[in-house]
Amino acid sequence: MKTYKAIILIFILALGITSCEQERLEPVLTTAEGGGILNTYTAYTIESTDPTGSNVYGRIVFYKSTLDQTLVQVSLYNTIDEIMHPAIILGGAIGDETMALTELDAIDGSTGEFSSNKFFVITDESYYDAISSLDAHINIYLSSADDTIVATGNIGANAEPVDMN
Repeated sequence: MKTYKAIILIFILALGITSCEQERLEPVLTTAEGGGILNTYTAYTIESTDPTGSNVYGRIVFYKSTLDQTLVQVSLYNTIDEIMHPAIILGGAIGDETMALTELDAIDGSTGEFSSNKFFVITDESYYDAISSLDAHINIYLSSADDTIVATGNIGANAEPVDMN
């Protein structure tokens, strides 16, 4: 009786393994319709404000989409896991803490990128074209409860882009 149960069990397992063939699908390499193309960008450096401490640094990249939007991407290194780092574009050069121009999404310390989406979307059609003359900088703060600036970088008229297309 045990032999029959073993044979039936082996038969069921063999049938299960051979019937679970997976169809390999080729990847779709085209953009979703209406997704736009990102081939125009301007990038600036974000530098640490505390080289002996957290040493948070990275880049901010502005992309001009074909949908008349400006997409902002921030990538940071040495952020603190499980802490959300607020990011704000402020008027004036570093040290001239004037008014907030654009409050970006918070940076997830676990990834060093925006917590909600890869890009922050600015719908103002003229924003990208005005970046080169924008008198501004970006600040990255330790947390929403602690306004210590852990990284900062001049943008627009206050800095030369580190990369652009």
